[in-house]
Amino acid sequence: MPWVWLGALGIGLSLGVLGSGGSILTVPVLVFLAHQERKVAIASSLGIVGAISLAGAIPYARAKLIDWRAVLVFGVPGVLGTYCGAWLAKYVSADVQFALLAAVMLAAAALLLKRPEQRVSREHAPRVSGLVALEGLAVGVLTGLVGVGGGFLIVPALVLLGGLEMRRAVATSLAIIALKSLVGFAKSVQVLSELELELDWNVLALFAAVGIVGSLVGARIQPAIPQRALQRTFALVLVLVGLGLAWNQLR
Repeated sequence: MPWVWLGALGIGLSLGVLGSGGSILTVPVLVFLAHQERKVAIASSLGIVGAISLAGAIPYARAKLIDWRAVLVFGVPGVLGTYCGAWLAKYVSADVQFALLAAVMLAAAALLLKRPEQRVSREHAPRVSGLVALEGLAVGVLTGLVGVGGGFLIVPALVLLGGLEMRRAVATSLAIIALKSLVGFAKSVQVLSELELELDWNVLALFAAVGIVGSLVGARIQPAIPQRALQRTFALVLVLVGLGLAWNQLR
């Protein structure tokens, strides 16, 4: 059980520092360490990630680092996509969901290893709002379907397409993830009921509480941490876990 709480703490730290990444490990931790049924773990992940991201966004909101226009442009389509993805999960097998999760992990690792390109200027950012909204919709579907917050896609989109500097992108990403995940969680609870599956509310609450502590600590120490070194380390973890999931599915 201590490994479960260490995993929760690590997920919170990653969300607080990077605005992404940690949520993608929530499902594997719940399945392989907390021994939850796979569809239950995906639904639980949405609730946990939503709570952690919401708590992590509060310090950034107080510091006025969240770009609320970007939250609107990316978040509203994201909420719609998440709701649709959570509904779709009822008709998709857990094997397909986990195969998709493994692919998402490897894609996330590749994005984390890639050095960010020059972001667009704030003057030109409105011209690509449509692309940001479209990516928000796509990431939302992914969130609802496999239980990941999608910050590894949101942060690059906010930097490269939205013209935000990195710290504002991290702050805005947390607000978007919280919005999407909590809506997806509400729909997922309904879907689980229809499938005659139940959440373990004790695990969900404790996992979220530990993760929230991690996210608040992460937000405070973020300015002092070399982002590239942290991204590379986390990318390696994603590669290992993603390959492990893929191997497990092939077996």
